[in-house]
Amino acid sequence: TPRDYHESAERDILAAMKNPSKLFWLAVTFTASCFALGLALWTYQMLKGMGVSGLNSPVGWGVYITNFVFWVGIAHSGTLISAVLYLFRAKSFRSSFNRAAEAMTVFAVMTAGLFPLIHLGRAWFFFWLLPYPNERLLWVNFRSPLEWDVFAISTYLTVSVVFFYVGLIPDLAIAKRVTTGVRKWAYGIFSLGFTGTLNQWRHYDKYYMFLAAFATPLVVSVHSVVSWDFAMAIVPGWHTTIFAPYFVAGAIFSGTAMVITLVVPMRRFLKLHRHITVDHFDNLAKIMLFTSMIVTYSYFVEFGLSIYSNNVYEAGAFINRAVGDYRFHYYGMVACNSAIPLLLFVRKWRRNINFLFVMSFFVNIGMWLERFVIISSSLAHEFLPYAWGFYKPTWVEAGITLGSFGFFFTFFLLFTKFLPVIAITELKETADEHGPPRI
Repeated sequence: TPRDYHESAERDILAAMKNPSKLFWLAVTFTASCFALGLALWTYQMLKGMGVSGLNSPVGWGVYITNFVFWVGIAHSGTLISAVLYLFRAKSFRSSFNRAAEAMTVFAVMTAGLFPLIHLGRAWFFFWLLPYPNERLLWVNFRSPLEWDVFAISTYLTVSVVFFYVGLIPDLAIAKRVTTGVRKWAYGIFSLGFTGTLNQWRHYDKYYMFLAAFATPLVVSVHSVVSWDFAMAIVPGWHTTIFAPYFVAGAIFSGTAMVITLVVPMRRFLKLHRHITVDHFDNLAKIMLFTSMIVTYSYFVEFGLSIYSNNVYEAGAFINRAVGDYRFHYYGMVACNSAIPLLLFVRKWRRNINFLFVMSFFVNIGMWLERFVIISSSLAHEFLPYAWGFYKPTWVEAGITLGSFGFFFTFFLLFTKFLPVIAITELKETADEHGPPRI
């Protein structure tokens, strides 16, 4: 019955926050060590200079900007799943994994924000990008797309943190009742005195609806701004109007894959099978399939625009992607993003959780390769043949990239033990409206 499910949902989700296992601490140690390695290599780069990276002329953007676009893309699916599906009243679909998706959004934006600093080289001059009155009488260039990134990322991070925190408030009040010691004190402070009265719920629902409506346009706007970093340039392969919808679809595609990557082990190790069912993964797989088809269509449109544009530089850039130095990266991108996801048309594969987990890795690899191909192949093969070059990442860039994954997964692992990983109150509400989920 719904009442019995209320008790089991609360018990199971709160139990997942208690008594971390040795495996958990081993995982945290490993991810934190990767992050520490990345910090050490970043420090080494600042001491030695950008020459330790593989960046050169003409490829002045490389792995760092690739990682920046990749992590911003990962962040977008959290907003889609949580805010957009909330507005469309798809609560039975979103309630089991919206909390994990929102946490993923916050941590992914934090990770993405590191890479413009790393790419600057002299990171201590980052404040030059911030528009504030200063004694140097200098002002930022608001016409620069890179300056737009500062506002896009800071706005997205602020809204994502507020949206994530507001959704946590009722569950923090529940956690306060059943915990003791420092946790009880901390949950009591951050639950803001929420007791679940009718008046409080009325105000809470209105505010949460407002935040969802406010956050929804960010799905389109933020990654569109990131795409304009490229589209505003005259570099062959970049200067195209398709980049904004192309990047947004790719962001949702990669973000959905990362949700599957995170939720599958979380469901298994925290024993949440009763609350995150195969039906939920089936719906996620459909989103991934749909966005994969949009991304694949964009690949065809890009080639069509380059061939029929009567622009030899555009055509040359895209032919170079297929047969040039980065051809293996390109074919890997197409295989991971376009060919392999076609298996999701088969219902049996959509409902095979182990298969989805493996596929999510391929999708994220493919989306990283996509950003790398767009950046490196276009810069390495611009207008003048004598200026063509080749970019190869160094061990410093590889280590810093590994450190970014360590940063992200460390925060997500800590999230699973200190905060409810599923929205308890939304599960109860969904059970009352539609009945308990079927395993």
